[in-house]
Amino acid sequence: MKASSLTFAPGWQAHLGANLPAADRLPNVGDLGTVAEISLEELGGRPFLRETTGDWLSGREFLDRARRFASALAASGVVPGSRVVLTGGNSADLAAAVVGVFLAGAVLVAANPAYSDREFEHVIKDSRPSAILCDEDLLVRVEALASSAPPPEPIDGPGSDLPRPEVPIRVLSLRRSAERGDDWRGGSRASGRSWPAMIAYTSGTTGAPKGALLTHGNLLASARSVALAWRWSAEDRLLLCLPLFHMHGLGVGLIGSLFMGNAVVLFPRFEPAALAAAISQERATMFFGVPAMYRRLVDEPGFADFARLRLMVSGSAPLPPALFERIRSQVGAAPVERYGMSETAMNVSNPYEGLRKPGTVGLPLPGVEVAIDSTGEILVRGENVFAGYLGNPGATNERFDGGWFRTGDMGSVDADGYLRIDGRSSDLIISGGFNVYPREVEDQLREHPSVADAAVVGVQSDRWGEEVVAFVVPSAEGELDADALRAFSGKLLAPYKVPKRIIPVEALPRNAMGKVLAYELRRMAAEG
Repeated sequence: MKASSLTFAPGWQAHLGANLPAADRLPNVGDLGTVAEISLEELGGRPFLRETTGDWLSGREFLDRARRFASALAASGVVPGSRVVLTGGNSADLAAAVVGVFLAGAVLVAANPAYSDREFEHVIKDSRPSAILCDEDLLVRVEALASSAPPPEPIDGPGSDLPRPEVPIRVLSLRRSAERGDDWRGGSRASGRSWPAMIAYTSGTTGAPKGALLTHGNLLASARSVALAWRWSAEDRLLLCLPLFHMHGLGVGLIGSLFMGNAVVLFPRFEPAALAAAISQERATMFFGVPAMYRRLVDEPGFADFARLRLMVSGSAPLPPALFERIRSQVGAAPVERYGMSETAMNVSNPYEGLRKPGTVGLPLPGVEVAIDSTGEILVRGENVFAGYLGNPGATNERFDGGWFRTGDMGSVDADGYLRIDGRSSDLIISGGFNVYPREVEDQLREHPSVADAAVVGVQSDRWGEEVVAFVVPSAEGELDADALRAFSGKLLAPYKVPKRIIPVEALPRNAMGKVLAYELRRMAAEG
């Protein structure tokens, strides 16, 4: 790939360089365990994390709990480089266990507690863990899955230098490990920026999820760039209800807070009324959410209190421009939409200072380069980009091109350098020989008062090659009229982009982070 075939998005510094804070709060340490120890010891008796149903844990108390997890893991046979699957609902124990894994020099594998047996089996077989830490109510189920896991086989490519685990897999209770772990006196912890820190499984909207192997350097580079760009400080107080098995909640929310040493109010689940009430009660300054959360929050009477926050972030799925404008009109401030991936942590963000454009994800973060190739695919390069897919050199090689990571997302850069995500390359519809990006059609449909939400897919057609099919969730404001919707779309869209079929649904199928499952919609369209 020649550099001349790329369109480069200008760097963040080109727009806001004069306003970027001076450099790092922490020394250039090599691993997240050391970062956590430095931050939490600095906090000492001051608050670090509180579950909404419990009391504050000071920095010192949280570190003590994390060290107990590290001790319990070491006692179970975990050594530097061992993989540890961690799964459960948001809790102080889960957050401390994350740090405990890093302190033990192990590699964190965060898993969704709502996984089906098949999904859990895939993660266990693929990641080859030495231990699994889980909530008490998952113990029996997880033990059964672990006992039936096949003996680990040698792997090629990324991760092949990690130790081969012994069998059987040790399954540990989060609660009991926190209560019974001995005091951690430290151990031989493999460290360094290139050492594996985490295996993040892709969201699985198509096919079996792949394990993205992220190093300590990848996650620290992302934390540093986001902290700079969002003016994150130790004085902030973050409301965190995003799940800690996902990059947004874990890689940005928790790891970012460990990096900066700020306080965190951790919600076990997303509850709009409780979240809105917590803004003033907790003296919060930041909230990170996904569009599905904001859709519910804007109807909450207490949403006006979000005006007290200095920063609202939206990510993990596109934020519709109409919802962006509704948020801004109700709280008097625009949300900061950003763009990241399991493989890269954070890449791009709308500015903290300066214009926040609806429908865009903004400008490259400090230390990140972004380019668009001749096909329209977004490419990323920087210290935040992962080391490859665990044990899958073929998939790794397919995604890298001359040092650039191919994201699989299609996009464009406007005249101000702001990046827009048009959709996944796999979701591109070619109808009658013309390219149709689903998001453009979806945004147009959502402008109609009878539409609460919409998703567009391509379905095979003898006449068109693919035909544009829209799934629409009706709003409470009127009856859904397919012909009227097509006429409405045709006013601003070319005829080949107008949906051939409009299918009403009560809700769109989504994964845990609110991403629409396009393959499920294609199946539904093919069936009827």
